Amino acid sequence: MKVISYTATLPSKMMHRSDYTSNAKWITLNKFIEGVNACGDRGIVWSEMSYQPSEVAVMLGWVHEHGKTAPHLRFRQTILDQQRKKANRVVIADSNLFLYKDLANPLNYLRYSFDGVFPNTGEYCDSRPTSHRWDKISKDLELKLRGWRTNGDHILLCLQRNGGWSMGPLAVPNWAFDNICTLRKYTDRPIKIRVHPGDRSARSYAYNIMNSVNKHGIQNITVSNFDLPFIKDLKNAWAVVNHNSSPAVGAAIEGIPVFVTDPEKSPAKDIANTDLRLIETPKLMDREPWVHRLAQFHWSWDDLTSGACWQHMRQWIK
Repeated sequence: MKVISYTATLPSKMMHRSDYTSNAKWITLNKFIEGVNACGDRGIVWSEMSYQPSEVAVMLGWVHEHGKTAPHLRFRQTILDQQRKKANRVVIADSNLFLYKDLANPLNYLRYSFDGVFPNTGEYCDSRPTSHRWDKISKDLELKLRGWRTNGDHILLCLQRNGGWSMGPLAVPNWAFDNICTLRKYTDRPIKIRVHPGDRSARSYAYNIMNSVNKHGIQNITVSNFDLPFIKDLKNAWAVVNHNSSPAVGAAIEGIPVFVTDPEKSPAKDIANTDLRLIETPKLMDREPWVHRLAQFHWSWDDLTSGACWQHMRQWIK
């Protein structure tokens, strides 16, 4: 089987640096191919921005539904379109859902899927989970599935990157204000807004959200310190509210009840509440099968080079 890893799907500013071979994303794409070759298939690292036919293409990162025009994003879309025309597959490497535990990610765990990055659009090769992967990952990352918390004070409203592909056409400030208004119908608990730490516009739209909140006389709303680690924002939290991204995963592992507003695209959909009317009486689901599934699509650099990741994913190619 021919597998091509496309380094030109990375941002050009990254690839023009003289030290690009030490960049973690570039290394990831190369190590994936090492594993493909270790399994006896034909793996190629392709650095040109030109599409090459193959049974499987590999890229790091996804495309934006509004068709952003950066060359590497257009190239990602070209690869997806061409592979789909030929009924071939695309492996997508994306962010680690367990990253909240250690932002340094020393073992370089990422999540890997075929053909999409959402649970309802991608295939995560997780339909036959066992406890083995979770046992390994929980040890590697010092994760522990903590018991559900049944006390707490504030509600943590976790925002995503404004304009990011995971939000689709929905503006983060509008999402935040609408959900604050909904929550206030059913609870008077303090609501703490946590902005996305990587969003450069976060300070300005956090200010706009608070302006709207104050204008409408909504009480007991604050914005968390921009530099505060996620795990500290979870301290004494009653619940976490999120649209469809990774904070819901970290919160649930730490035992904080979660609510998601886009369950179809959320990696926490199996154990999350979806009705904010239940904010004071959240349902607490069994999380063991869920974390076993999450572990099935998270792989480290060692897993890539040994071929363990590819050997697992290859079973889902017909």
